[in-house]
Amino acid sequence: MTLLDMRDLVVTYQTPGRPPVTAVAGAGLSVERGQIVGLVGESGCGKSTLGKAAVGLLAPSSGTVVFDGTPVAPLTRRARPVAQRRLQMIFQDPFSSLNPRRSVGEQINDGLRLAGHRRDAGRVRELLERVALPVDAAGRYPHEFSGGQRQRIAIARALAAEPSCIVADEPISALDASAQASVATLLVGLARELDMGLLFISHDLAIVRQIADVTTVMYLGTIAEHGPTHELWARPRHPYTRALIDAVPRPDGSGTLPAPLPGDVPDPAAPPTGCRFHPRCPLALPECAVRVPERLEVAPGHSVACPVVKEPLTVPLTPRP
Repeated sequence: MTLLDMRDLVVTYQTPGRPPVTAVAGAGLSVERGQIVGLVGESGCGKSTLGKAAVGLLAPSSGTVVFDGTPVAPLTRRARPVAQRRLQMIFQDPFSSLNPRRSVGEQINDGLRLAGHRRDAGRVRELLERVALPVDAAGRYPHEFSGGQRQRIAIARALAAEPSCIVADEPISALDASAQASVATLLVGLARELDMGLLFISHDLAIVRQIADVTTVMYLGTIAEHGPTHELWARPRHPYTRALIDAVPRPDGSGTLPAPLPGDVPDPAAPPTGCRFHPRCPLALPECAVRVPERLEVAPGHSVACPVVKEPLTVPLTPRP
């Protein structure tokens, strides 16, 4: 069952005195119940913008966002529709997303209220235990915890609203390595246990490989490739996906460094014509500069927006230094 469905989404930022910036240019993906979807790409590719549009924090210029059969309305000063409160978001910086002047228990109780329940100290304790925090954390404040613990508090608050789908925007990037592993494991366990959809946004393809059922690769506001994680990792079709895989460090003792992807992400206010990746693509043909690629299905559930590559790219495109 599809819980979250985004189609042909366009999100444009308007700043006075500057040209408009289209951060998301016709992207779309879906999340099913009990499914973990990884959304990956370099910084500046539009991942976080897509995630915020998914939960209504940003209003799309065009396209549709549907949650559990109902269009997601952009947030206003009015209370959010009850049905959409089961769509929750976890942010990159837990210290910014938590209120430093209110206790942890009070903030988790906010989630209970959104779910239609009264304040419940017992339920707060249960949620803290579920995210592996001591029950006495309820009476303490966010600044008294480490970064990993604060992210667990944010997860507990989201769970209090009884979500059926969570959008996690770079939820572990601000944490140290050990905290990253524990928080990622926690999110995966909750998604499986509660049969909950999870959109996990990250720039780290290696982490997404370990936790996601399917992976969507985003580049400069568009979807470059989408497919089952094991298939996409073993047989990538888009040169950008291959480049992301090549950039993952390998602890193989060879002493070689990851192959770098040349160039930088272009300015989204003035994107390249045709395929947006063609200025950095080692396989680009003249037609790539003028032809906007369509996403074509190359295997069951596996689609790619590249008309040049006909076979999987199973070897690095550039030699390792």
